[in-house]
Amino acid sequence: MTKATTGMTRRGVLSALGLGVMVSACTSATPSAYYSLGAADVGGLQGRSSRVQVLVAPPRALKALDTSYIAVVDRGPVYSYFPKSAWADTLPNVVQAKLQETLQNTGRLRGVGLPGDGLLIDYQLQTEIRAFELQVGGASRGVVEISARVVNDRNGRTVATKVFRAETPAGSTSVEKAVEAMNASADRVFAEMAAWTIQNV
Repeated sequence: MTKATTGMTRRGVLSALGLGVMVSACTSATPSAYYSLGAADVGGLQGRSSRVQVLVAPPRALKALDTSYIAVVDRGPVYSYFPKSAWADTLPNVVQAKLQETLQNTGRLRGVGLPGDGLLIDYQLQTEIRAFELQVGGASRGVVEISARVVNDRNGRTVATKVFRAETPAGSTSVEKAVEAMNASADRVFAEMAAWTIQNV
C-alpha cells in the first residue's frame, strides 16, 4: 500500500531522500537496517535519592508515530518514512525502554519498572510522543517532543506535567545522520525528564 506524494516542493524533498512515496505500515518489505536509542547520560544528575518505585507507562502516540518506521516530516505536517530502515521495535516501545533505562541509571529511585514487572508502584510516568522525526522544512533537524505527567499511583492524582522538546541539526538527509540527530535530541529530553521526575516523586 502506498500513497502518492503531492505538490512539487514535497516531491523534490522526498526524491532527495530517496522516498518518493509514503511507506505504509502495511508494507511487506523487510528493513535492511534497524536502529535504536541510547539511554541518556545522567551521571552528573544532582538531587536527593527517593525510596519510591516508578512505573514507566507505555507512551501514547499518533498512528503516524506508533510504528517501527523512521519518520520524515515535511511542512503540513506530512509524514513519510525512510525506506529499508526501521527502529528496533515500535517507536513507543523503544522510547519506553530507554526511559526506563535512563531512570534506572540515575540510581536515585528504589525501583523502576514496566507494566507486568510486579513492583509495588508509588508513581507512574505517563508520556505522549508528539514528535520524533527528521524535519525537512528548512534545515534538516532531528526533533523530539514528549509530554510527560507524573501520577500518584495510590490516588490517581496528577503531581506534575511538562512538555520536553529538543532539536538537533542533522546536516544531511541520510537515515544515519537523521537517527544520530534524533538520538542527540532524545538524550537531552530523557535526561531532563529523568531529573524532573525525581524532583516530583
